[in-house]
Amino acid sequence: QVQLVESGGGLVQPGGSLRLSCAASGSIFGIRSMGWYRQAPGKERDLVAITGGGTTNYVDSVKGRFTISRDNAKNTVYLQMNSLKPEDTAVYYCSGEIKTWRNRNYGYRNYWGNGTLVTVSS
Repeated sequence: QVQLVESGGGLVQPGGSLRLSCAASGSIFGIRSMGWYRQAPGKERDLVAITGGGTTNYVDSVKGRFTISRDNAKNTVYLQMNSLKPEDTAVYYCSGEIKTWRNRNYGYRNYWGNGTLVTVSS
């Protein structure tokens, strides 16, 4: 019913930049929030940034370096990542709190993309 597809990952040198995109498609009635999470090897999946309801939040380690933005008309969320560090290396996942037309009278459900790998290395 709903698909989230990430793009924009890759290999970048320390200090470099990448821009991730995530497009939601399908039978979408509404989106309450969209966000980015990441999972490094051997670690849990953690929140990086999230936007919704007029607010935006970042994990402390990316504040001032990463910027999340959203194009509501395109159901797309972006993550601009600057001054990348080796510790930013992870699989980045997009997530959205979404209502479908079929379930519009019920609560929002969390949907996930398949992830895109970001590697920061010289």
